[in-house]
Amino acid sequence: MEILQKLYEMTAINNLVAEPQTFIMYGISFLLLYLGIVKKYEPLLLVPIAFGVLLANFPLGQLGIVPSEWVHQVFFNMDESAIRALSEEQLKDMAHNSPYMNLFEIASKYGIMNYLYYALIKTGLLPPLIFMGVGAMTDFGPMLRNLRLSLFGGAAQIGIFTVLFLAIAAGFTPKEAASLAIIGGADGPTAIFTTIKLAPHLLGPIAIAAYSYMALVPVIIPLVVRLTCNEKELKINMKQQDKLYPSKHEIKNLRAVKIAFPIVLGTVIIIIVPSAAPLLGMLLFGNLIKEIGTDTQRLTIAATDYIMNPATIFLGLTVGATMTSEVFLKPQTLMIIVGGFFAFAISVAGGIYAVKLTNLFSKKKINPLCGATGLSAVPMASRVANEIALKYDKSNHVLQYCMSSNVSGVIGSAVAAGVLIGFLQ
Repeated sequence: MEILQKLYEMTAINNLVAEPQTFIMYGISFLLLYLGIVKKYEPLLLVPIAFGVLLANFPLGQLGIVPSEWVHQVFFNMDESAIRALSEEQLKDMAHNSPYMNLFEIASKYGIMNYLYYALIKTGLLPPLIFMGVGAMTDFGPMLRNLRLSLFGGAAQIGIFTVLFLAIAAGFTPKEAASLAIIGGADGPTAIFTTIKLAPHLLGPIAIAAYSYMALVPVIIPLVVRLTCNEKELKINMKQQDKLYPSKHEIKNLRAVKIAFPIVLGTVIIIIVPSAAPLLGMLLFGNLIKEIGTDTQRLTIAATDYIMNPATIFLGLTVGATMTSEVFLKPQTLMIIVGGFFAFAISVAGGIYAVKLTNLFSKKKINPLCGATGLSAVPMASRVANEIALKYDKSNHVLQYCMSSNVSGVIGSAVAAGVLIGFLQ
């Protein structure tokens, strides 16, 4: 019986009985795994995040991320149960004048996942690295050929600033509200980077909401389009409009323009919004090495394969590991999920209504779907918009036109994040 008792104590069954809310987190993890594996909604992102959630909620596994207040020297020799018994005010007061543990001490006391989180995420390292890979895979050609359409990538950022003020009115602090609102940019690394800078205690729910809504682009965009557009507008054929009203200006040397573009844009925007440099600078650097061609091909391969893929794995696992039951199962989390949806939906609607306003004053009409893709969810948003257009007219391929606003939305969300960080940090 003594052996059986020790075997029972060795397992985590007793902890699961004492904390039944853990099963809710298992359900959330299984749902995200289902969306990623079966429904194929952003599996490269959702699968690592979902498994990170699962790992974080294994009792006694030491795989959940602890709050930043816990990684101070004053708590190094304290038991975790004693730290949990302290109130938030006591934690902050005790941590205020105490230096941080070093990374080896964090790993020793809280495990390897906390080591990875504080080394890679808390420092803000991984989001810019992922942006470099995104830049190396992005073609700015469609945007440069249709600069007029790229303006709708800016209009779609309205969801960020609308929800910012709504969240403040709902009781969030300005920093928390900004972290919530950036979900409307539909860019996971941008949301994570902004939250790390402004409200790191909300990183888990904001990252889950951001990536979940990115995965649900095939659901959200059609929903908003149905509510805001009529059949006549969705049948506007962009190629026919180009024939009726051809462009007066053509780019003669597109390759030279594509090489100069990231250099010039990066210089101008980073001077105006310096806080956007980590994200936007790495995005444009990645794009530059891609556009140079064979001379920098090895750098491009390194950015897209050998750097971005491992970065995505560690980002997903560590962000998922922040989602412990005590962090996630709060009323504030539900507000973040609801607010994130509104930010996302308002951004889509903002791009659509910007197109409608333009059409009132222009002979050359634009399909509202080009505004609906002013998000950063590249290229999924453009593919979804193209499928909607083809349902109404099988010859109406709008993919390249939608990519114009879609790609500019990546830049727009990074700039919006820089503005928020610059004002609030």
